[in-house]
Amino acid sequence: MVKKSLYLLAIVACVVSLVSCAGSMSNANAAGGEVTGSRGTAYSEPTPFGMVAVHKGSLKIGMEESDSLWGIGLPTRDISVDGFWMDENEVSNSKYRQFVNWVRDSIIRERLADPAYGGDDSYKIEEDREANPITPHLNWNKAIPRKPNEDELRAIESVYVTHPIDGTKMLDVRQLNYRYEIYDYAAAALRRYRLNPEERDLNTDHAVDENEKVWISKDTAYIDDNGNIVRQTLTRELTGPWDFLNTYIVNVYPDTTCWVNDFQNADNERYMKLYFNNPAYDDYPVVGVTWEQANAFCAWRTDFLLKGLGGVAKQIQRYRLPSEVEWEYAARGKDATAYPWESGEVKSDKGCFYANFKPDRGNYTKDGSLITSKCGIFSANSNGLYDMAGNVAEWTNTVYTEAGVESMSDMNPELKYNAAKEDPYRLKKKSVRGGSWKDPESMIRSAWRSYEYQNQPRSYIGFRCVRSMVTDNSRAAMKQATRGSVKASARKK
Repeated sequence: MVKKSLYLLAIVACVVSLVSCAGSMSNANAAGGEVTGSRGTAYSEPTPFGMVAVHKGSLKIGMEESDSLWGIGLPTRDISVDGFWMDENEVSNSKYRQFVNWVRDSIIRERLADPAYGGDDSYKIEEDREANPITPHLNWNKAIPRKPNEDELRAIESVYVTHPIDGTKMLDVRQLNYRYEIYDYAAAALRRYRLNPEERDLNTDHAVDENEKVWISKDTAYIDDNGNIVRQTLTRELTGPWDFLNTYIVNVYPDTTCWVNDFQNADNERYMKLYFNNPAYDDYPVVGVTWEQANAFCAWRTDFLLKGLGGVAKQIQRYRLPSEVEWEYAARGKDATAYPWESGEVKSDKGCFYANFKPDRGNYTKDGSLITSKCGIFSANSNGLYDMAGNVAEWTNTVYTEAGVESMSDMNPELKYNAAKEDPYRLKKKSVRGGSWKDPESMIRSAWRSYEYQNQPRSYIGFRCVRSMVTDNSRAAMKQATRGSVKASARKK
């Protein structure tokens, strides 16, 4: 009898253990009772490397007074934004070079596996451990040989060229193309793109048109027989979810000639040759990168991270460029100051400048730098972000319009437009923020708006990445939101 009782107790204990492990499944499978909720596994997002948290809050975007120097009135609006992570520094030459080198090495690995070159199929994985066919991908665990044989050397050397005049061996930058795909979840969610006609219009007074055709536009790209990137925007009838998958191919090497092209009649040849490749400039912000290249970096950085995370990856949001409003919200800090620092002046009482900009006409060096400066040598703002004024201006993800925030929502404002190649050039303007090393004092204010065309590289424009937070329930976020509400009330009074 004692043994039977112990056996029954063991069964009960096992059942209790299974119920506690089942969690939400036990609620879903219950025959009836009170509704207690179906909870998921708690997730605590770690701080991404090199990023700081910018917590949700509200702000009056723009400047209420017209610019006294330029006579420009900047649009203003009270807005609220969700929390996000932001790079504490601008993306440096060394970080962007890692991207370039990854693209280079991926091409080399493809050719080492190609029978026309190395013919070593161990550089490409086409089967899983059970010998089942899988989507072919490169084997990054196999190193590129340091002492290559003749065929391997031919594969490695194929990404280099020799300068026809001075004989310098250098990368063939025309080959450094990065292909990536972005699924447009927001567009796919729009009711007007539903395949079921009854779901496209919920107004039951309207007759359902079963024969109505739905048209979508998607971006695609390929490389032609001459090695040129061909980009197209296709307009076609909606067929399914794959129509929202956009394909891009971007040449990733920065345009180092921008140092010469941006400044006519100036001797900047040294920067053209040294700025991106010389280790002396490793920690300086990358420049000569277009908006399109900055987006490609964000896509690569996302995929590079996800490959190292395993199952946790599905919780992580993608790296991206900040919206114009996110950028200003982050730059103005916790007290919404005109500059990323507390003072309304650009230098301290001791004469030390707070940023790298053009302090005087023709005098670039007054702040200690002639061109860009190392990332992070000036003090951070109250959000822990460096160089949000000066050094390099920064790309945002927002289309530039004169109306600015007036044409956007007041919650997480953003205005996107993926301009097709055939679109007028004026539709390819992207908002640029922060001012740069070549700009005067008035143009490094956090609210100052400027623009550049998405395919135009500049020696004074760089970028930094952001990543949306999974959730922002911290005390700092609540404090920030309360501070914003108090300030808004004070303004109304």
